[in-house]
Amino acid sequence: MDNRHGAPTIPQVALIGLFVASLVTAQLTASKVLAFELPVSLPITGAELMLPGAALAYALTFLASDCYTELYGKRAAQIVVNVAFALNFVVLALVWSTIAAPAAEASVDPDAFSTALGASTNVVLGSLLAYLVSQNWDVWLFHWIRDRTGTEKLWLRNLVSTGTSQAIDTVIFVSIAFAIAPAVLDVGVVLPLEAILALIIGQYLLKLAIAVLDTPVVYAIVAFVRARTDDGGRPTKA
Repeated sequence: MDNRHGAPTIPQVALIGLFVASLVTAQLTASKVLAFELPVSLPITGAELMLPGAALAYALTFLASDCYTELYGKRAAQIVVNVAFALNFVVLALVWSTIAAPAAEASVDPDAFSTALGASTNVVLGSLLAYLVSQNWDVWLFHWIRDRTGTEKLWLRNLVSTGTSQAIDTVIFVSIAFAIAPAVLDVGVVLPLEAILALIIGQYLLKLAIAVLDTPVVYAIVAFVRARTDDGGRPTKA
């Protein structure tokens, strides 16, 4: 691919696309709480694992951002993270304006549409704040470790940055969406402490498992892109 004019490369666009698609999906699925039966009973959670519906989609954003940080640097990844944060408001504005607009008689039930896509205020506040803090922490810590390990130990910076940022994200989101915002703003129901802890543990266990499992995927993506770059570090093929 001719990149003499600074055109974005296919790997760059693909990683940004994966990041944004996962982020938007997470935003639209965050309000549903999932419950999975476990073969064994765990402390606090018991035999049922509870987690927000956005957990899987949101976990994929960290895979994309870690690959992007490794390949294109801290500054480039910070731009992606913070521009995507601003675009969250575009998604919310489009969804809420569609909900507020009058529906045709032959349209789907407006109440059902609103229930399915209209994330509550507490979920929006929790997800936006959790995103802003955890994603910037992920990029910063990933690059901090890389500065000290060089190009080696990609597995270490992927696991440590993703594992800690997922913990930050989980605690902030669940605490605000299901406890702080409902109590302060009087929107939604304040969940009991046991349910809050169960949601935090359930969501984090899934995210941590994904962080471990996605390490070979990060290696594969980074190796694939680097194998198709010239000496200047820019991809030369689509």
